[in-house]
Amino acid sequence: MARWDEILSLPVQNPPTLEFSSADIVWSKVEGWRDNIDRVALIPFARVNDFVRGESSNKDCPTRFHVEARRRRPPQAAYKQKVDGILEYILYWCSFGPDDHRKGGIVRPSRNTYVPKKKKSAGRPNTKRGCTCHFIVKRLIADPSVALIIYNQDNHVDKKGLPCHGPQDKKAAGTRAMFAPYISEDLRLRVLSLLYVGVSVETIMQRHNESVERQGGPSNRDDLLTHRYVRRQERSIRRSTYELDEDDAVSIKMWVESHQSNVFFYEDFSDSDPFVLGIQTEWQLQQMIRFGNQSLLLSDSRFGTNKLKYPIHSLLVFNSENKAIPVAWIIGPRFASGDGSRWMRALYNRVQNKDPSWKLAGYVVDDPLADVLTIRDVFRCSVLISSWRLRHAWHKNLVKKCSETSLRVEIFKRLGKAVNDICRRHGDVDLFEDFMQDFIDASDFIDYFKAVWYPRLGIWATALKTLPFASQETCAAMEFYHNQMKLRLVNEKDTCAYQRVDWLVDKLATKVHSYFWLDEYSEKDDFSRYWKDEWLSGLTSWRKALNIPDSDVDFEGNNCAKVIDQQDEKILHVVLNPGSEFAICDCSSSEIGNVCEHVFKVIKMHRDKGNVTPSVSHFQFREALISMLHCPPYDSLIRDHAVSLAVSVHMKLNSVVDLSFPSIVSPTVLEQERTRGPVSSDGGSDVAIVSQCRRENNISNCNATGDDLVDQVANANGVSNEAENDGKEVPCGEMEVDLVSPSGSRSVDILDETVSVGNLSEKSRKCLTDKLLGAMSDQPSNNHADISNTVKPKGVSQESAKTGVEKEGKSMSIPVPSAASTLPLGPDLSGNKCSRETST
Repeated sequence: MARWDEILSLPVQNPPTLEFSSADIVWSKVEGWRDNIDRVALIPFARVNDFVRGESSNKDCPTRFHVEARRRRPPQAAYKQKVDGILEYILYWCSFGPDDHRKGGIVRPSRNTYVPKKKKSAGRPNTKRGCTCHFIVKRLIADPSVALIIYNQDNHVDKKGLPCHGPQDKKAAGTRAMFAPYISEDLRLRVLSLLYVGVSVETIMQRHNESVERQGGPSNRDDLLTHRYVRRQERSIRRSTYELDEDDAVSIKMWVESHQSNVFFYEDFSDSDPFVLGIQTEWQLQQMIRFGNQSLLLSDSRFGTNKLKYPIHSLLVFNSENKAIPVAWIIGPRFASGDGSRWMRALYNRVQNKDPSWKLAGYVVDDPLADVLTIRDVFRCSVLISSWRLRHAWHKNLVKKCSETSLRVEIFKRLGKAVNDICRRHGDVDLFEDFMQDFIDASDFIDYFKAVWYPRLGIWATALKTLPFASQETCAAMEFYHNQMKLRLVNEKDTCAYQRVDWLVDKLATKVHSYFWLDEYSEKDDFSRYWKDEWLSGLTSWRKALNIPDSDVDFEGNNCAKVIDQQDEKILHVVLNPGSEFAICDCSSSEIGNVCEHVFKVIKMHRDKGNVTPSVSHFQFREALISMLHCPPYDSLIRDHAVSLAVSVHMKLNSVVDLSFPSIVSPTVLEQERTRGPVSSDGGSDVAIVSQCRRENNISNCNATGDDLVDQVANANGVSNEAENDGKEVPCGEMEVDLVSPSGSRSVDILDETVSVGNLSEKSRKCLTDKLLGAMSDQPSNNHADISNTVKPKGVSQESAKTGVEKEGKSMSIPVPSAASTLPLGPDLSGNKCSRETST
């Protein structure tokens, strides 16, 4: 095989770790230049930097690789499609080479004229020790997305073959050559973050030296941090400016060109497209992969709408403390927020290049105009909606425009009931029209409500009815992040800066990013005495509520509750309209429109006692579980049950219509079904029919029927069977649940859950298949219309039962086809009837 044919036939290796080294790759040997044998491998070109960082973190010989040579073909240059053509060539060399500045070492002629300055650069070039370790990266014309790595010299030795740095070099003992030539990226970010938030150089060095002394002396390169390096970084920050050009648009272009690694999407204004800039640092990308995989991604879409030139669209994930941290910022005009397909695709591709196994469990939106179809298409996950922005705006303006407490409580209670009824599909926008008529006396608030919210209520009502509702914990985390951004971003004395995008971009990427990075820093408490208001951290109000003991809550009837303040036991906070998210508390946090911990605590205690109905998200969770019995999700694991489902439907038809072919059900079952009357619309007799069918056919390998499984799951979540409780909802001790993927650490996915109603043995399945096919073959085709006139399965109208259900390009006809048919799709939490598709 020719050299390039052999290279291009190699697999592209993409290790799942954030960084990887040569030890994580399987290397191949191919014929190289001048009859040499090259050690090669293919990796995605987007992950070259991950390989360089991983290779630099070698524990046996820590180092850093620098670009010794680079050749890049200009993008506009024409080139032929050659199999061995190169778009880019990069030579990475160990920073302890290739020159050798030790006594008797060899220095290349192009470098021997170097005259050191009075103040030498830190560690350069006197640390050069002639290391020969290097590798070559080539970007191929044949496949630009792939990088060819040629790694022949992988040992850190000099030309004599002896170790030249690191722990293996005995002559390096006691010198800096024992460690890497540069500080780690983590320490660099720590120093920059502390400087950006206002910690002095002396304080940083004092805390650093104390930590080195505690561990008994330096053990790595980071322990050798110098005062000079920190001072140089501080001076660079002090002299920097966000205004790179008087023209804001030109300044942004210059910033993007100098920060390519922090930009995942950029599009300038044009005749057809608006300005959009997507910012994501390397640290944010790592957090998105770490905390976003199989978990939720939250969207805060309109921060700074009233103050900033362009609002900020933040994407958030939950960290280990279930607090929301930003993993990307998208800046653009408000009218461009509806079209996010391009930046979503760019962001998703960037994450996939880093970790192909990364997958979201759910995407939470806070805007009913969000492009739900695009989100589902790009991220392939469930979409939920959060009403925290709705509640926050109503509460804040109600406090401003209505001074009477009792009237304020009644108004907020009525608004909460309207939202609750819409989410449970018990009402529509008409509820708000009645509300405005009943509270016409509160003219200031009603005028605000009519002017600002009434035009949007139709869109909100549709979204609340069609999308699953986010939990209270999710809303509390988004609210906490919003308050952090207010303190950390919008705190300038000169408000003219808010009208410049370059100021916004610079502050997000520097100071705001530093605050959130320090929130995740384990030793941030060492600098607690230097904290300012912008360092606001701690637990969300939902988490604080869990720390309030029940004994600190006193109920005074059903309309009032008193909660002892956790900081000062002498202070009592009064919660009016307790048990609802639309309760009102007299604490400072609630006065500005937030849901405080006192309200959350009272809600939890009310639900534990069964005084209020479960939350909307829990109601939807229960509703989806119950509906799964009648509309099980599509999955290949339960196709073997399609036969038994078809038999049960066929028996239902036999019980109503006298078909021309013999029934496959015993006369006993037929008589029982006929005495029950017509088939109920809720499909409640399915389980009895299937169970009887199993007994008739001696099917004993089923672990549980579908009803049993639903009961087991529902009872575990505080919900019991409808038949046993007459349709009443049993209170649940748990506060909330998000309807997203079960593989996530904090949630349950109804849409993607696979529930097997029963497992049929091979013998039983064959028996049922033979009976069904035999019965179907004897059935005349002209009976279909008669059947559809009498029987209407759940979710199918009279007309659609005759001709087949037409929905989303899929069809269903009665009776159910053969065993090759697929099962119905999973429950649609949007409120639409579940669709069914059949295939031969």
